[in-house]
Amino acid sequence: GHVVRNWKVRWFVLLQDKLLYYKIEGGKKEPHPKGRILLDGCTITCPCLEYENRPLLIKLKTKTNTDYFLECCSREERDSWALDITGAIHAGHPVQVQELHKMKNSFKLLENISLHHIVEKMCDNSTGIKLTRNLEQGNRYKETFTGSALVDWLISHSFAVSRFEAVTLASMLMEENFIKPVGARSTEAMRFSDLSEQFLDDSTALYMFAENSNKNVSSKEELQFNIAELSGTIVKQGFLVKQGHKRKNWKVRKFVLRADPAFLHYYDPTKEENRPVGGFSLRGCLVSALEDNGVPAGVKGNVQGNLFKIITKNDVHYYIQASSKAERTQWIEAIKPLT
Repeated sequence: GHVVRNWKVRWFVLLQDKLLYYKIEGGKKEPHPKGRILLDGCTITCPCLEYENRPLLIKLKTKTNTDYFLECCSREERDSWALDITGAIHAGHPVQVQELHKMKNSFKLLENISLHHIVEKMCDNSTGIKLTRNLEQGNRYKETFTGSALVDWLISHSFAVSRFEAVTLASMLMEENFIKPVGARSTEAMRFSDLSEQFLDDSTALYMFAENSNKNVSSKEELQFNIAELSGTIVKQGFLVKQGHKRKNWKVRKFVLRADPAFLHYYDPTKEENRPVGGFSLRGCLVSALEDNGVPAGVKGNVQGNLFKIITKNDVHYYIQASSKAERTQWIEAIKPLT
């Protein structure tokens, strides 16, 4: 937001020369746009690193120096939007669009590799990466590792077959906010280098787990629980509307469906921290669509159809609204095999 600096869900439509955004009410976009961003003379920054806890940002600066920060719900979605917006900005310059295509295609993660799984292995006490203390320019850093040490570790544990692949993978870990640069050498590269050169395969460049700098985790046991629960491969994610358990009101939430272990988590898109506000194991759950005629039992408020229900093995009922019947079917079909 421009007046109140909060985060709100908006529905975006990209046209040839502008980006329109709409308010969401009851899971559907309003007929008239809330605002527009003129793309003529815009500059785009992706990834945008101005918010530490929001690694999936795109920044647009208009020619009148107005800044817009847009957050996507996945890295793939962010890169796709950035590519299309850049194409609209540079419509008369196909060479620049082609170069962005090359950069995007060079940072693809193999389908059978989960970043959460890699981080979990890195944290293993016996086989994980060795953490050391470092003193640099008067600053003492605890539990750090060097860029070259991470590259060596990724190759030795068969996550990469070459140093180039390992640097690409390490760049993804940093871009997705699993690791962060500390110290002058790595921080400077992060700020001023091209995307493909931001992670340094260097014994003087220091990095640490982003989780270690988050003091909100109260205990080691809680950290281990969160890593295990959030370590699964992401199967599907997107925005849905969920009924609250206490007030029975409806709020937009970003849902992330993971497998191995099977969990469904939901996030508040208006919160700064990139941590789920709720979630549950899918083992033993029941999921089903709800009829669109009338208001089903257990549902409160003004709803507009496309509802489905999840009942956990502890008999907790979740009522969720999709934006269309097709989207509802997609979510149900994705969840069912994991129950």
